[in-house]
Amino acid sequence: MKYGRVYNFSAGPAMMPEEVLEDIAAEVLNYRGSGMSVMEMSHRSQVYQKILDDAEADLRKLMGIPENYKVLFVQGGGTVQFAMVPMNLMKNGVACYIETGVWSKKAIPEARRYGEVLVPASSADRQYSYIPDCSNLEIPENADYVYLCENETINGISWPSLPDTKGKTLVADQSSMFLSRPCDVSRYGLIWAGVQKNVGPAGMSVVIIREDLLRDDLPQYVPTYLRYKTHADNGSLYNTPNCWAIYCCGKVFRYLLDNGGLEAQAKRNEEKAAVLYDFLDGSEFFRATAEKNSRSLMNVRFVTPSQEEDAAVIAAAKAAGFENLKGHKSVGGLRASIYNAMPKAGVEALADFLRKYEKR
Repeated sequence: MKYGRVYNFSAGPAMMPEEVLEDIAAEVLNYRGSGMSVMEMSHRSQVYQKILDDAEADLRKLMGIPENYKVLFVQGGGTVQFAMVPMNLMKNGVACYIETGVWSKKAIPEARRYGEVLVPASSADRQYSYIPDCSNLEIPENADYVYLCENETINGISWPSLPDTKGKTLVADQSSMFLSRPCDVSRYGLIWAGVQKNVGPAGMSVVIIREDLLRDDLPQYVPTYLRYKTHADNGSLYNTPNCWAIYCCGKVFRYLLDNGGLEAQAKRNEEKAAVLYDFLDGSEFFRATAEKNSRSLMNVRFVTPSQEEDAAVIAAAKAAGFENLKGHKSVGGLRASIYNAMPKAGVEALADFLRKYEKR
């Protein structure tokens, strides 16, 4: 790590690749001879239109997004998408939500404002430590979609494979595992991801939506801005977008393409996570909370024998240059978020620190 930077294990906003930050820093005062920063230029200018077009083109290439899907850059994060999804997709007024952690649980009451929500599977019985069997879900014929959170940041679990939705549209919150591995977009009707965890700065979500789900017949109460079709029809420029976030995300898309794409990134992520999980599985003091077949490669949640020891480890780690290891307030414990930008050296250094701490 350069510039006196620490190893930042924050769940979001999270660290970005140093190479990307250096590139951004070099352009922050004068973007490629324009005489101004991206933060200052008009979103209607030709210069910015190219930034937007390049970002979308690179993301499409990175994920292999089919032509019949729109890519939208929408202001706001998950809290906005919790409402936009049911507002736009509830045609029959029924949806199925699979409850696997804090974020899928938070999405349910928001969706219930707009229709009936059924929960065909849940892992609440074991404190959201696993992904339930979803090979034979009870999904009614009139269900508009099936919703899941593909990686639960707080609980540290991730879907090893997608559920059988019985032909119903699959909607996925991919916020904390977006671009961490290859993705067959055609298996989804809609993917959304808050970018502040694995792609860029806070304040925006990427939405990838199949064109047939863009509706003209929405209820009158749905605000203009909260209609996916509004953004699709206007190329994400209905109003002033989050110009800076789009620019930064575009840099990350290009960085991933230049470094082997999602296949190579997935391999790096598997290797990083193995370093930490292997240590935890062999430890007598630390314990990973997620069951092995449901473990997240992005968010590693673990605990010590007591809350007091948790706090002592967090304090000692901070003093040693490892930031943001405190678990979410709703579950406690410790959590190391090791997104794409976290180098393997950072995970190895953390595992070494924890190993020495345990010996002491």
